[in-house]
Amino acid sequence: MPGTDLDLLVAAARRSGEVATQYFKNNPDVTDKPGGAGPVTAADLAVNTMLEDTLRTARPDYGWLSEETEDTAHRLTTARQFVIDPIDGTRAFIEGSRDWAHSLAIVEAGQVIAAAVYLPIRDLMFAAIKGGGATVNDTTAKATTPAMEGATILGARPNFDPQHWGGQAPPVKRAFRSSLAYRLCLVAQGRFDGMITLRPSWEWDIAAGALIAAEAGATVTDPAGAALQFNNRHPQVPGVLVGGAELHAGLAARLEPLGTKP
Repeated sequence: MPGTDLDLLVAAARRSGEVATQYFKNNPDVTDKPGGAGPVTAADLAVNTMLEDTLRTARPDYGWLSEETEDTAHRLTTARQFVIDPIDGTRAFIEGSRDWAHSLAIVEAGQVIAAAVYLPIRDLMFAAIKGGGATVNDTTAKATTPAMEGATILGARPNFDPQHWGGQAPPVKRAFRSSLAYRLCLVAQGRFDGMITLRPSWEWDIAAGALIAAEAGATVTDPAGAALQFNNRHPQVPGVLVGGAELHAGLAARLEPLGTKP
């Protein structure tokens, strides 16, 4: 059994890939979650079962928050918590895209302290430990530090509607990937300059990637510039804004406060 928390997450993320790829492009039994919460596949559930058994056996005193496990208040009583998305980008998985990921994090006192994000089809392992930097496939991950003009930002199209930006969208290029975890890691890797989502975001989608991006040198906050806090009673944060210091500051200055938009 891996000794450190980060070793444990990396090993479990690789095992997740082994489980999920057995279902990939193989009729993965898709059903819709109640309340319009999106699709779930047999692969999501199989990975979740494996991770819950593996991780909770290794760290029985840690709390548990996963997209595919019914949440309880017990995690609020624990000192550390696993925050897990068995497959982030389930729609991409269903469509046969390569851009889905396993997102695994450990949280302590509201902050992520260890994280792994694995894309098995691309064989990309992103990892970070708080205060120890970030890596991609064991090489150092480093975010870019551009000015705003011409920067490329990952985000869904509605985030760039002028209504969010005082009537004029920022002078950036837009790109998109299905998985929020992967978007954060692409910023950490320096392949894109920033990412944004103005929608409330589930902790399991962003916890691991947020630490990886921050440890690669990016500034990671909510859209109002506040630090992200995890293990909330309702496990969401009010969106995410990520980029190098200058880019992040420029975007944050242009954003309208979320509560003022129609």
